[in-house]
Amino acid sequence: MIPFVTLEGKRALITSGTRGAGAATVTLFEQLGARVLTTARSRPSEMPEARFVAADLTDPDGCARVAAAVRERLGGVDIIVHMLGGSSAPGGGYEALSDQEWRQELDLNLMPAIRLDRELVPAMEAQGSGVVIHVTSIQRQLPLPEATTAYAAAKAALSTYSKSLSKQVSPMGVRVVRVSPGWIETESSVDLARRLAAEHRVDLEQGKQMIMDSLGGIPIGRPSKPEEVASLITFLASDRAGTITGTEYVIDGGTVPTA
Repeated sequence: MIPFVTLEGKRALITSGTRGAGAATVTLFEQLGARVLTTARSRPSEMPEARFVAADLTDPDGCARVAAAVRERLGGVDIIVHMLGGSSAPGGGYEALSDQEWRQELDLNLMPAIRLDRELVPAMEAQGSGVVIHVTSIQRQLPLPEATTAYAAAKAALSTYSKSLSKQVSPMGVRVVRVSPGWIETESSVDLARRLAAEHRVDLEQGKQMIMDSLGGIPIGRPSKPEEVASLITFLASDRAGTITGTEYVIDGGTVPTA
């Protein structure tokens, strides 16, 4: 029986693929037959060297190193999944954000995708096929003013860039899609829940509930699992989604209120 989704023979670059939803996406892609190259600043001991390139993607030279590795090791690329993102900005609202902190948020959440696409998408256009997936965030629609203003603005910029790119390259056979997660239950987010629980002298589940409450609630009552995000990304990257381009898919358990 032919599997519902296969990535057999596909060459894929997945950024930030050593933990969380990125690691889950790498695992699922490989299970479905893709040849995967992933990247982060340092290689975990369990990650095979053959599928990894160490690089700081906030630096233009790091992006150039990854693009060169894609050409050398994979001979090109059929799927790019831009998983990289995060925030180190301080809380305190807009007044707490210096120019340097704004630059750091843009350099982490926007510029790596732009630079890698500029390096790799032209070859996709030349071959007449390819998929680019930009992982944005519901924060672009639902920013938390005290904590995520710069991150949310950077992800909003990534979303707009992604839409523009899709309009330009889709006629050449290159699909561009956005995936917008809400809270994902990764190791780091569980650590945050533990810290909140300890600070307020409650249990872990109550710590998780505090995070959900800060987002205005999650109607299904829990965050997404990394594997669930990976499953959505994998379907969109597959030939099963062959006419899907220029759109955004939200996976947030219903967090963002809609009409």
